[in-house]
Amino acid sequence: MQVPLIDLKAQYAQIKDEVKAVIAEVLESQMFVWGRQIKELEQQIADYSQTKFGLGVASGSDALYLALNALGVGQGDEVITSTYTFFATAGAISRLGACPVFVDIDPLTYNIDPELIAAACTPHTKAILPVHLYGQCANMEPILKIAQELELAIVEDAAQAIGAEYRGKRAGSMGDAGCFSFFPSKNLGGMGDGGMVVTNDEQLAEKVHMLREHGSADRYYHKLIGVNSRLDTIQAAVLLIKLDYLPGWEQMRRTNAQNYRELFDDADLLDDVQLPYEVEDGRHVYNQFIIRTNRRDDLRHFLKEAGIATAVYYPLPLHLQDCYQGLGYAPGDFPEAEQAAQETLAIPVYPELTPPMQEYVVERIGEFFKG
Repeated sequence: MQVPLIDLKAQYAQIKDEVKAVIAEVLESQMFVWGRQIKELEQQIADYSQTKFGLGVASGSDALYLALNALGVGQGDEVITSTYTFFATAGAISRLGACPVFVDIDPLTYNIDPELIAAACTPHTKAILPVHLYGQCANMEPILKIAQELELAIVEDAAQAIGAEYRGKRAGSMGDAGCFSFFPSKNLGGMGDGGMVVTNDEQLAEKVHMLREHGSADRYYHKLIGVNSRLDTIQAAVLLIKLDYLPGWEQMRRTNAQNYRELFDDADLLDDVQLPYEVEDGRHVYNQFIIRTNRRDDLRHFLKEAGIATAVYYPLPLHLQDCYQGLGYAPGDFPEAEQAAQETLAIPVYPELTPPMQEYVVERIGEFFKG
């Protein structure tokens, strides 16, 4: 049996008639830039995320950059963030001339450890950039408290967590701004790159709006030095279709996650494999289903031979990347992140994954550990 890590063709088969129709509508209108679908998607994503404003941009990476820029992060500033995340998180900080200050993770959730943030702050700290990794929100209450006490901004990297919840609040709604990615493999993925900034702050929304259009509120008149970062109309049209399906798809991911838990338990594998930890007062949307074992690389090779696709997310934490060697970090500085980078493995969890596929995955994992 072949089990892909994600099957976008299976997803497309469900919605292709609707997608083709809305793309045809855009083609007929020839409004490829700032078509009516942009504002419609911005409002619907804002509503879905329990925020007032949404601003479509060219990518999730740009969303982070623009949100931080709009909050005044710049040369000489420091931004606290996780070392265990996709490069775009720290890259957005560096693109502004600011310095990422890395913090270790909670070994259960893989999200930033709030207890370590205060000690990492200095007089140069401007913002905190927590990441809601793998579809589960970071522990935001203590992070918000630190930000309030030290008068710091918060930008939520919610690229993997649209629809996730923390104590009844949606990812992206708790800080000054939240940032989403519409990369095709995300729970809400487009047909290419795309992203969005959401916020409850009208002035911040206006500033992001200008920054994404070369710093212009009125064409050819520039109040700021911005960039060209637009969400294409075709992407917005497709995302509007997919957004209607998103709650159902996320529930299917959660169902698949629960099926895995039962299958691993029934196979007596819980001593061999650590399954994702789900906090009691949150809602995990399982952008990835991450298992953990100190035999990760051998297991991955075994599953590949069995036709099961897997992925290693973040095999090298950011503090050990070549481009950040000048920051002075060394191996051992963030042991939880470094250990997670050696032991975690993503297995398929996409909505179209069938029960027989899941059974096959767990059977092969059991074969690996039990021989």
